Amino acid sequence: MEEVPTAVLGDERCHLGEGPTYDAATDTAWWFDIVERRLFEAHLGGGRTTIHSLGVMGSALGRIDAHRQLVVADDGLYVRALADGRMELFRPLEADNPATRSNDARVHPSGTFWIGTMGRRAEPGAGAIYALHRGELSLLYGEITIPNAICFSPDGAVGYFADTGKNVLFRVDLDAATGLPRGAPVPLVRRRGGGGIDGAVVDADGLIWNARWGGGCVDVYSPQGRHLRSLRVPARQSSCPAFVGRDLSRLLVTSAWQDMGDDARRADPDHGRTFVLDVAARGRPEPEVKLAAA
Repeated sequence: MEEVPTAVLGDERCHLGEGPTYDAATDTAWWFDIVERRLFEAHLGGGRTTIHSLGVMGSALGRIDAHRQLVVADDGLYVRALADGRMELFRPLEADNPATRSNDARVHPSGTFWIGTMGRRAEPGAGAIYALHRGELSLLYGEITIPNAICFSPDGAVGYFADTGKNVLFRVDLDAATGLPRGAPVPLVRRRGGGGIDGAVVDADGLIWNARWGGGCVDVYSPQGRHLRSLRVPARQSSCPAFVGRDLSRLLVTSAWQDMGDDARRADPDHGRTFVLDVAARGRPEPEVKLAAA
């Protein structure tokens, strides 16, 4: 396990930290505490973090423009105004199924948004992955237990996603212009023991940076699925990474204390905290989500 310089971003702990992203234009990191219905906003240069209460279980977001975000939540996709936090429903998301909620999501370079859902108790096969393309949602993959690791190659021609329930990371060829699949997914990484494949992000060189739930680390894989590095995270249940900083060289990693008893939390003193790792990466800025055809 590789040790890199690591800082804690604020004192707040997340019950289920997820969905980090970074707005390079404002040097601001965003992430969610899904269970507690909170959205975190951290201005990295100034060191100030604001916590926004949400009326929904948000899990991820995409930047629409300088004034708006698209928040992925348990019952739908919401346009959120940055000025006052007001949220307006854009599209329902499995709103007729109270047994599910949103989970991992990421924007493709084309502006198409891939969005995962799962059972609230991680019921086997209860989840799915959708694409929001030109303002409309379509089902990509069903019968997924815990969708995670949604991310894309720099040129948009390859997509990745995982079912943490199976502990398999899949690769799929995409139409780079639309972000939609051109073939069937194939297994790229099969993990056995030592934690589960959770959230992931791809850097400018095409390397996949994957948080390992229960493993307290971020694993780095080549596009061919070869394991290259494991970087220690000071919380056992590391959940999702995002590149941050003006040069996108650092890695923000969320974590969680969900399903941990008192003894487990005492043994994991930084449980639920959010970290910034100095990894000297060549990160990529997140693309903006497109709500309609250009």
